[in-house]
Amino acid sequence: MEELEHTCPHPRTTLTEPAIFARETSCDCRAPHEKLSITQARRGTPVDRPVRVYADGIFDLFHSGHARALMQAKNLFPNTYLIVGVCSDELTHKYKGFTVMTEIERYEALRHCRYVDEILRDAPWTLTPEFLEKHKIDFVAHDDIPYSSAGSEDVYKHIKEAGMFVPTQRTEGISTSDLITRIVRDYDVYARRNLQRGYTAKELNVSYINEKKYRLQNQVDRMKEKVRTVEEKSKHFVYRVEEKSHDLIQKWEEKSREFIGNFLELFGPDGTWKQVFQERSGRMLSYALSPRESPCNSPPRELSPLRSPSPPSPPARWHNARPSPPTSPKGASASISSMSEGDEDEK
Repeated sequence: MEELEHTCPHPRTTLTEPAIFARETSCDCRAPHEKLSITQARRGTPVDRPVRVYADGIFDLFHSGHARALMQAKNLFPNTYLIVGVCSDELTHKYKGFTVMTEIERYEALRHCRYVDEILRDAPWTLTPEFLEKHKIDFVAHDDIPYSSAGSEDVYKHIKEAGMFVPTQRTEGISTSDLITRIVRDYDVYARRNLQRGYTAKELNVSYINEKKYRLQNQVDRMKEKVRTVEEKSKHFVYRVEEKSHDLIQKWEEKSREFIGNFLELFGPDGTWKQVFQERSGRMLSYALSPRESPCNSPPRELSPLRSPSPPSPPARWHNARPSPPTSPKGASASISSMSEGDEDEK
């Protein structure tokens, strides 16, 4: 920070501190105050001899138009010291009209503008040669539009004739009068807002009937806001339900496709179940057509020579007994042959 102050030839304190108030004595210029021409001022002056530019005004409801005018005044010359004169409430109410801000508020607003080097309180309405000499003013900066006031068509006419006037450009679209017009036009809105913020009807100069009307309108607006909030929440809820239902339907479709695919893979024309069924059917049919034979190592059953064959069964018992069904074609032929032999014995 110290190196920066040493390298900067014109250290400015207005960026970190408010502008100073002018004192009753004359300026603190160390060099003798000599008359400067605009050409000399634009060419540049020594460090200890800045060009002293004066800009005055009411500066009520300080806005960007004021700040731009002061910026132009500050940058008129390479080495400029800007003095801003602010008229008091008494002079302003007398020659122009009532102000929104008090003179103290207007002084403080100007002190915190970065382009201002010095504030002159209770500035005169008309600039006299004595005033210019007292404050060692080189040039006066203002817009070039004739300013008619105090019985004069242009209060800066004699300044222009003396070659001390330097014009600045106005910022279109914004002025103190425009801001006041907006407030008057939207008076009901601002009155309702301030009532809602805790101001009384007396402070706002609002009648009893208008106060009740404004409060009723505020209640209606709050109800509308609640309804709007509920609508927004319901829309959000419906959107979430639709999103969830869409996800569920999508998952259900995926699961259903998977289930159908598995079902067709199992029970389809070429499915696994058909193959299993055909294999089991083939095994059962082959088992039914070709049953297992007796083991080949079992000994054959022979009749003993000592024993005589058993006598045949009585005919009555033969007719009553049911023959066991043959298990195979061979068994069926054997039973038929045995029946024929029995018939022969009976005969």
